[in-house]
Amino acid sequence: MDSQLGLIEQSFNNRYTLWVHEALDELPDSFTITDPSISGHPIVFASRGFLKMSGFSRAEIIGRNGRMFQGPRTNRRTIMEIREAIREERPIEVNLLNYKKDGTPFWMLFKMSLVFGKEDGRATHFVAVQVPIVSRKHMRNSGMSYSEDGGGSRLREIVFGSCRREVCSDSLLDLDRVLALDSDDTGLEIEDSCEASDLEKRKAATAIDNILSVLTHYSQLTGRLVCGKRCSLPGMGFISSSLYISLGRIKQSFVLIDPHLPDMPMVYASDAFLKLTGYDRNEVVGQNCRFLNGVDTDTTVLYQIKESIQTEQACTVRILNYRKDKSSFWNLLHISPIRNASGKVL
Repeated sequence: MDSQLGLIEQSFNNRYTLWVHEALDELPDSFTITDPSISGHPIVFASRGFLKMSGFSRAEIIGRNGRMFQGPRTNRRTIMEIREAIREERPIEVNLLNYKKDGTPFWMLFKMSLVFGKEDGRATHFVAVQVPIVSRKHMRNSGMSYSEDGGGSRLREIVFGSCRREVCSDSLLDLDRVLALDSDDTGLEIEDSCEASDLEKRKAATAIDNILSVLTHYSQLTGRLVCGKRCSLPGMGFISSSLYISLGRIKQSFVLIDPHLPDMPMVYASDAFLKLTGYDRNEVVGQNCRFLNGVDTDTTVLYQIKESIQTEQACTVRILNYRKDKSSFWNLLHISPIRNASGKVL
């Protein structure tokens, strides 16, 4: 558990400055940030708005998976849509019924986006914004009306999501200063489905933009840039987050290279390799392995490696390599091609 908490702490500290937590806390929106590279895809940050909406404390959420907010009425099909979007590393926007700490269900607009490392194009984090959906029926029951004027704008627009049944008043977090609603939920029935309004969708989109702006800014201060779209250098390969998680479970020192890209760069380096060589991941991904060679590296062995790669055959050699601090070490190196079902080298 301690090692898991250590990884969660590093999830932010290795890429952003320490002030990123304070900057994110200043945003008024309800959102969580998760790390796909850590086993279980846990929450590594939860905003104050989310804590207020859900009723949980930050200590109860950090390190947990988002499934903790699901309940018996949560739509399984919608959850599968979210999981598929995570697996395919693409944004998604859905209406979702979740549950607060006290068991109260509420409808929300769930909008998820990704954060990518600029150096390798890998998905580093997922950002999930949650906007409570307010039913139009509940607004009518609360005395809120639409007003018309005689100008070009026919409606002073307050557009809310439409539901087949009414939603409990706990969902009206953003309107509690406007509407004098009775907070007693007794007798209120949870709707079968709920649709977010254009206003709520715009609010979610604005929140995503603001969060990505903060993360981008604080990554610039460390030099480990992130962006909201996959923005690796042209021709650079990348590893999907699902494969990245699987590779991260392997404790040996190894790298993956892509023979189909110019100069055959590394597209993945294990934690054990980084510990052995002293390099950071952003210093090696995208580079050819030759940076490990030095003045006393045997050129005959290098030729043997080159020939093995060209013939797509496995080989094992003993080679003198160099760490980042220029110290040398003997490396028992095994090279093997990875093939698909038809035998083609990937």
